[in-house]
Amino acid sequence: MALQLVIGDKNYSSWSLRGALVVDLAGADCEELRVRLFQPDSRAQLLRYSPTGKVPVLLTEQGAVWDSLAIAEYLAECYPEAQLWPQDCQARALARSICAEMHSGFTALRSHMPMDLARDKALAELPDEVQADIDRICAIWAGCRERYASTGNYLFGQVSIADAFFSPVAARLRSYRVALPTAAAAYVETIYRWPAFQRWYQAALQEVKG
Repeated sequence: MALQLVIGDKNYSSWSLRGALVVDLAGADCEELRVRLFQPDSRAQLLRYSPTGKVPVLLTEQGAVWDSLAIAEYLAECYPEAQLWPQDCQARALARSICAEMHSGFTALRSHMPMDLARDKALAELPDEVQADIDRICAIWAGCRERYASTGNYLFGQVSIADAFFSPVAARLRSYRVALPTAAAAYVETIYRWPAFQRWYQAALQEVKG
């Protein structure tokens, strides 16, 4: 069977976005199954696919793969020709490090600035802990761009899993009109020009209108 990716609302589900972008990078034949979030039966619906009751979930012939980082690693192994991680050993280690940091950290930003792709409004006040998260993110981006800018506009030059993991953050920074350093603002623009992200973004806007 073809792969199936269980996702939530495109406007709000940052983890679904990460999974979908990696699927696109892999070039995998994959059907999207959307479960509406924030509904009385959302968790019951999701538990049909995953023991965690969360999105995303990748359904394969061998069983379910849940958690976006596990999905990314699974696809990287199954589609080696897609080169989802940087090929250089040191760059690959750095990419995995920042993805793990993104996966487990930045709780203040997540709490105060949930993903809302249709939003275009700044917070009335930016808490110090959120600004600290933003500063760290900008530092990560600047460090990657300084080292790998010669080979392309993404974090490691060519688009990779790392860009999939940081794309929802880029979207938050634009949606909440956060003032950014030049390098970070340029990277946000790169994400919005990424065709796979743009397709998701347009679908999210239509989802909200509908």
